[in-house]
Amino acid sequence: MPWDNVLGVALIMGLFGLAILIVLWPGAKHGKRLLKRWGVPDPDDAEVALAVRYLKRRRLWYPWLFLAIPPVLDDTAAGTLFPTLLLGGLVAELLAQRPARGPRREAVLAPRTLLGIVPVWVLVLGGLAAAGSMVHLGLTAQWRLLAVAVATVLVSAAITLLAVRRPAVGDPRADLALRCRSARVAIGLGIGACTVIGWPTGNLVSFLAVAAGLAAFLAVTAPVKRLPAPA
Repeated sequence: MPWDNVLGVALIMGLFGLAILIVLWPGAKHGKRLLKRWGVPDPDDAEVALAVRYLKRRRLWYPWLFLAIPPVLDDTAAGTLFPTLLLGGLVAELLAQRPARGPRREAVLAPRTLLGIVPVWVLVLGGLAAAGSMVHLGLTAQWRLLAVAVATVLVSAAITLLAVRRPAVGDPRADLALRCRSARVAIGLGIGACTVIGWPTGNLVSFLAVAAGLAAFLAVTAPVKRLPAPA
């Protein structure tokens, strides 16, 4: 892509990301709604503040990622959405690994485990989507897209594992709800991205694969009514 086009695309997508940031900048009502949707009824002020900080850590990066990703991928359409959301989630989880300032609550006696955050069926769906995409791309010798799919799976897995191991902050139920959301959304975005990358539409098999990937994406990212039982 010529440099003048690169700068034009970057400017347009950067402004688009800034508009999204302004519209979606979270407040107390967003944090409260998020917690209720992920299994925390009647959250208190401290829990709401924790959820708002969680959302801000992700959404703050959207303008910059929308600015940088389209020129790199040479894509201004839906192909930009999944990388932006995944990389925003990765940066947020990396920042959350830092010890919290001020008093911290004691960690639960039983250490967090992956299966304590993410159900087995979610991991199975994520694995099937990733494997199907990579096998198809390998058989059709689409090596560049295969590399993108592998990178997508690695980022999704990294977010999930970071969500499990990040330091405990705030009330246990809000902390658990936000961990579950991070992991499930990351796996769901990985499923969606692998489906888009690995199965370009054009025949019946691709159509069925995309339909299955969409159904899996919606199932994995759906909010939970009840949090996992503590170990």
